[in-house]
Amino acid sequence: MQQNPAPRRPRNVDFEDFVRARGRALLRYGYVLTGNPHDAADLVQEALLKLADAWHRVRDKQDPEGYVRTVMTRQHISWWRRGRKEDLTGDPPERAHHDPQPSGEIWRDLRALSRRQRTVLVLRYYEDLSDAEIADIMGISRATVRSQASRALATLRVRAQVLERGRA
Repeated sequence: MQQNPAPRRPRNVDFEDFVRARGRALLRYGYVLTGNPHDAADLVQEALLKLADAWHRVRDKQDPEGYVRTVMTRQHISWWRRGRKEDLTGDPPERAHHDPQPSGEIWRDLRALSRRQRTVLVLRYYEDLSDAEIADIMGISRATVRSQASRALATLRVRAQVLERGRA
């Protein structure tokens, strides 16, 4: 007996056009959230899968990019709350592998922050969201948003001062 192949989703040109037009920007946003190009790509893929399922209602009633960015932020928060586990193997690689990292002091400094602090700063200064919007997305209080932002900025200021002293 022959099995029927899995049903294919109908091709949606609008969705494909959206992905082509905004895919790179979403990947950059994912990188800013995760600090890692591989996790950023996973984050974008997960969010786009959810958008594809919701496209029929999101494209006309909501902002598709805002929807995807909210999904990405919530997924990122979910990952770090669960503490992503890596698969361990008994066969380690023969030599070390180092992913290329973008240059620039800001990336190094952002990686030094906790994931929660980095997420708050990205949502506040990159996405230009209000404390209430950030609190809603992250599932925390507005006071926590403000305290995390304050601590993150204080950490960045201290790092900047240390770098300045080192250059002098």
